[in-house]
Amino acid sequence: MQDLKSLIREVPDFPKPGILFYDITTLLQDPAGLRAAVDSLATPFIGQGIDLVVGIESRGFIFGSAVADRIGAGFAPVRKPGKLPSTTVKVTYDLEYGSDALEIHDDAVRKGQRVLIVDDLLATGGTAKAAAGLVKRLGGDVHALAFLIELVALDGRKRLGGEHLHTVLKY
Repeated sequence: MQDLKSLIREVPDFPKPGILFYDITTLLQDPAGLRAAVDSLATPFIGQGIDLVVGIESRGFIFGSAVADRIGAGFAPVRKPGKLPSTTVKVTYDLEYGSDALEIHDDAVRKGQRVLIVDDLLATGGTAKAAAGLVKRLGGDVHALAFLIELVALDGRKRLGGEHLHTVLKY
């Protein structure tokens, strides 16, 4: 995993002073690194009967669709409001300073489907919890949530208590 970490660019003071941003675009540019990242996200779920991978906007689309392909599942996006073309269900959730919202097509998840939620980053867990809430509202069974990076100090796991989590890299 240290090899993957070496492919991630650290950008200090982005998007604001005091934040150290882990930029995965450098990992995505490396064919072997991208393959290893997708393999690390997908391998634990091969043969687990996952029907659908839900990817959270926007980097979750990159990893989620590749994971879906690897494990033989379908893919559905979770997006910011107003970005999906058909009828949706929406959830609003609290952020550290303010609130945000996510939507999914109302027919994206069928009742009883086993769903894997994928994103690039687990920070405070708010976005992931909201996405899990959307899947459950549509009748899906959240089998697990998988993240390339976990920012351990932000304790997102706590907010996702009771969910099965898989993270590849911890910072």
